[in-house]
Amino acid sequence: PDREIANAARVLVPLTDWGGKVALHSSGALTSDELDVLRRRGAAVASLHPLMTFVHGSCPALADVPFAVEGDAAAVRVIRPIVRDLKGEVFSISKQKKAAYHAWGAFTSPLLLALLVAAEEIARAAGISSTAARKRMLPIVRQTIENYTAHGAARAFSGPIVRGDVETVSKHLQALRKAPGAREVYLALAHSALRSLPVKNRKLLEKTLRE
Repeated sequence: PDREIANAARVLVPLTDWGGKVALHSSGALTSDELDVLRRRGAAVASLHPLMTFVHGSCPALADVPFAVEGDAAAVRVIRPIVRDLKGEVFSISKQKKAAYHAWGAFTSPLLLALLVAAEEIARAAGISSTAARKRMLPIVRQTIENYTAHGAARAFSGPIVRGDVETVSKHLQALRKAPGAREVYLALAHSALRSLPVKNRKLLEKTLRE
């Protein structure tokens, strides 16, 4: 776990002469400063994090996967050809923005799954089992990702909010009283859409979401 990285670095200190060597860790949230004890002994240190999800039983390919790197220039020079050999893509992130980077990653996978679980909750309120909902959601989820990839968020955005259909949004909110947890997610995402995406009847929609 992340909390053990600094301890592991301390254990490694007496095992070799660290002058001229490179040490890395792969935490998405922590910076290369976790390896500072090795840096002080002459090592070039960095953090290298693949923006990819890894779960038990799966082994995703690393080709085309972006890797975020920050740390000492000498360590980064060693890292870049390694990632190229994996057919990945390296990009730099500053120490100060590492936590925000990791929060972005959390939105793209674990919190995306949390959204799909909320969608399953809504499906159950509509009389559809979670298993059936999971199967039936996949085509529209895939197409949404394809639209987002091809056209960007604004052009990929569809549905009652972009149309300014206050009546339908109001019906959604009423129906979601049977799924209060999912209703909270709906409201949060709807507010986000009003802030970030082109919609009609913005003020009326804002009023509806507050009611």
